[in-house]
Amino acid sequence: MSLAAFLRLPLAAPAVLTAEKSFRKNPVIGSERLNRHGLHRRRVALAAAMSARRRAALAGSIDPAEREAFDRDGFVIRRNALPLDLLEAVRNEIATVPRAAWQMRQGQTVNRVMPLPVSADGSAVRALGAWVRTPAVSDLMGYAAGRSGHIVTSLQTIAVDPQLGEADPQADLHADTFHPTAKFWLFLHDVGPDDGPFSYVPGSHRLTPQRLEWEHAQAIEATRHGDRHHAAGSFRLPESELSTLGYGAVEMFPVEANTLVVADTYGFHRRTPSRRPTIRTSLYGILRRNPFLPWNGLDPLNLPILRDRTMRTHLAMEDRRAKAGKPVVYHSEGVILAETPPAAA
Repeated sequence: MSLAAFLRLPLAAPAVLTAEKSFRKNPVIGSERLNRHGLHRRRVALAAAMSARRRAALAGSIDPAEREAFDRDGFVIRRNALPLDLLEAVRNEIATVPRAAWQMRQGQTVNRVMPLPVSADGSAVRALGAWVRTPAVSDLMGYAAGRSGHIVTSLQTIAVDPQLGEADPQADLHADTFHPTAKFWLFLHDVGPDDGPFSYVPGSHRLTPQRLEWEHAQAIEATRHGDRHHAAGSFRLPESELSTLGYGAVEMFPVEANTLVVADTYGFHRRTPSRRPTIRTSLYGILRRNPFLPWNGLDPLNLPILRDRTMRTHLAMEDRRAKAGKPVVYHSEGVILAETPPAAA
């Protein structure tokens, strides 16, 4: 361990009991010695057990058919999710009303985000924020995440050009982190088999003995792994190794417009590589909280003064870093239409 890492230990150690996942950034979480003695294994097992208890407390508020589907598969697919008049209004707005946008490029893929309006402006996009807070959506997200709370929501545009040739890291089979966490996509247009649909390994959200042993083995080597996403705690799994963990094949989910997909992204998933240039916008949400606290809800970010500002605040911080000449993930693209084709890399 370097001197710098040693000096960071007092500050790094408390993160073990948070959602912090990076093996390279945190010298305690990334310690090979501690992980050989079971640090990561214990974090994973404790987080899973506490999430199961919180899910049990939420179970009565979930539609029984959707709860059964989630418990079995790790995801729920809900068709005709939005009222049709709201769907049409949203599609019209994203096609005609420019909004502030930020984006990042990952290989052949551009990921563009547009925060939802904070104040009531009468727009259909603003109405989506209220829709996400309805129990039919928020309770399901809380159940999938293993802990209810504020859902960070935005419009998300994915633009893919396979001719660029560089691999999209999100097309690798992966788990987002070491504990249950939820994402949703409300697809506003049809997504066909060639359009890069969502893919998932059914049942891979459950912590089995095989998965726990695999997690233990990955943690020991994580800081030296050549894939920076793997080293940052988003473990990659070659498709050829699925059977060694007792899993079946990856399933791809092309969907019709107005389909909501909610998934526990501790389960292995990926964005299927597009076979042709594509661009599409969906409503996107993520719910990831500290997995080691016992309660559901009671999230300060759900207070009216803070609600819907999380993404906007994060992007404002990115802008300040960019102005200071520091590296950022998301770059401001100004005010544009959601599906404006991205500039060449």
